[in-house]
Amino acid sequence: MEEDTDFRIRFSSLCFITDHVGFHGTIKSSPSDFVVIEIDEQGQLVNKASDEPIHKVNKILPGPNNLAKKTNLDPQNLSFEERSNQEVNTLAGCSGDDQNYEPGSEKEDTIEDGTSKGEEENIDVLGSLLDEKTNELLNRFACDVKEKWNSKTELIGPSSEFSLGRILDKNQRAILHSAIRQKFPFLITVGKNSEIVVKPNLEYKELCHLVSEEEAFDFFKYLDAKKENSKFTFKPDINKDHRKAVHHFINKKFGNLVETKSFPEPNYSADNPKVMITVRFREKAHKPRKRSLHGCQERRVIYTAFTLRKENLEMFEAVGFLAIKLGVIPSDFSYAGLKDKKAITYQAMVVRKVTPERLKNIEKEIEKKRMNVFNIRSVDDSLRLGQLKGNHFDIVIRNLKNQINDSANLRERILEAVENVKVKAVQLFLTPEELDDPVNRAKKYFLQTEDAKGTLSLMPEFKVRERALLESLHRFGVTEEGCIQAWFSFPHSMRIFYVHAYSSKIWNEAVSYRLATYGSRVVEGDLVCLDEDIDDEHLPSSKVHLVTEEEESANTYAIHQVVLPVLGYNIQYPKNKLGKWYQEVLSRDGLQTCRFKIPTLKLNVPGCYRKILKHPCNLSYQLIEEHDIDVTKEGSHIDEATLSLLISFDLDASCYATVCLREIMKHDF
Repeated sequence: MEEDTDFRIRFSSLCFITDHVGFHGTIKSSPSDFVVIEIDEQGQLVNKASDEPIHKVNKILPGPNNLAKKTNLDPQNLSFEERSNQEVNTLAGCSGDDQNYEPGSEKEDTIEDGTSKGEEENIDVLGSLLDEKTNELLNRFACDVKEKWNSKTELIGPSSEFSLGRILDKNQRAILHSAIRQKFPFLITVGKNSEIVVKPNLEYKELCHLVSEEEAFDFFKYLDAKKENSKFTFKPDINKDHRKAVHHFINKKFGNLVETKSFPEPNYSADNPKVMITVRFREKAHKPRKRSLHGCQERRVIYTAFTLRKENLEMFEAVGFLAIKLGVIPSDFSYAGLKDKKAITYQAMVVRKVTPERLKNIEKEIEKKRMNVFNIRSVDDSLRLGQLKGNHFDIVIRNLKNQINDSANLRERILEAVENVKVKAVQLFLTPEELDDPVNRAKKYFLQTEDAKGTLSLMPEFKVRERALLESLHRFGVTEEGCIQAWFSFPHSMRIFYVHAYSSKIWNEAVSYRLATYGSRVVEGDLVCLDEDIDDEHLPSSKVHLVTEEEESANTYAIHQVVLPVLGYNIQYPKNKLGKWYQEVLSRDGLQTCRFKIPTLKLNVPGCYRKILKHPCNLSYQLIEEHDIDVTKEGSHIDEATLSLLISFDLDASCYATVCLREIMKHDF
């Protein structure tokens, strides 16, 4: 294994999938060049204010010379925020006093075939609750929306919404919401302060790009009716890639409400390989056992959710500062994932034992630390790691130039690279870049002396996790027992994070070794995912299969089906060179006998599987020129020498933007 070890060291940091040339550039010239916005489980960007239907993300990223001032772009290249500027989540219900509105389904008798006895009743309801003029204007608005879509005219301006005015009776509002959505599934209704506003349903329009308008019409009627135990089935489809696109759309937009599965058509055969996608509503979680009013009051814990915006600040440092200001401890904070330091990041958080009013009181104080909190509200529980769909990135790459010895046009190289990665699978699970730690001197002192007390005096107060560890080592000594106590000085969520970080590091190295050793071939001993319609990175063991020699010879599986295990006690390893590689690495780190169940450390890690290839979603870009830079050298191209690239995309949870950028640029950072 000595040769394989050297191979691992050489290739662990960088491995490319696509074959374009790429280009050079600089990222993170300033925090504002790297904006990260968490996407919650409902598919919403967390920087959108919770009390409004839709909110814009910052479209212009601050930087030298106001780079984003050039705005005449192809609509297909607009950023994620710009494309969804007018969108409202169809299923978000109503804001204001309508926020608890749930569309009824008692009038829907036949949902699967898209017909409804209640359709005539909906027309009668609209006629009875709306005056003749308003009803006529509503029908005209609906017709205008369809005509503009058919003519591909953008819905911009006052005509893109229609107000029914204020409806004071809450029951009447609920009936109107349901009746309008059932009659016009291509419209949505939004309620605020007793007013009902009707808008185009842009998700309906988006679905029409994937399925027929008839199917989209019936699907949104089904979705709005919310009839228990009902299902909706799309027309049979022979195209697997198209089915995956439909699965992805529905799960991304409505995954919190429904689930999708693929079933072969009843007369399925090799000559007729059609598969149908069926949609069902998710089962509601079991409600907790009821307690007496006195017991609930006694045990009730306050949870306050908020969105944290931070700039050029490590997350644990931010949490430590917030804890001090609120009079709680860092373990009272929960979050779905960690974010970059040298960046502007937005992420959801929940803090225990702090009221929304208390959190609002410190807003001004924390601004001095380049932090803001908003979307402050009461919730019922804390967050857990991984409780997110992914992250949206807005990144500026500056100082663009060709690769060494590449004389091609730079613009063409950039467009080639971005377009290539837009359509091909990209490896996105590599270790993120190291953070720029301002307390390296203290850490170096400890490594040289093992003097916990002396290091503690050097470590700044805001470095909460480092100080907690050092205090335990000072109290219990730099021994095995001291290290165990230091481990328990971290909150549980942080302990789990470090275990996940190590497991991910090994997995990342394994991916690079696998691709460098076998390339894109699927070989005997590989592990593959049997259900191609599963997009979730965490796959059940029942769906993982060991490739045989016969299957390798027959090219039965493709590279996008290959998975690798994340360390744990409930996984199997590949049965080829990669399996031996895993054992060598665990032996190197002293974990060859580790079962990942360690009672003394309160660790219980089952492990999981991840697909080695992932796609960036909603990728868009814009080339920007910095005109104030005067390039006069002979043979230089002014437009090439002054280019910057603004690129936006979404990644699933556990995927890193820097790896996507490496793949695009063919350049390590």
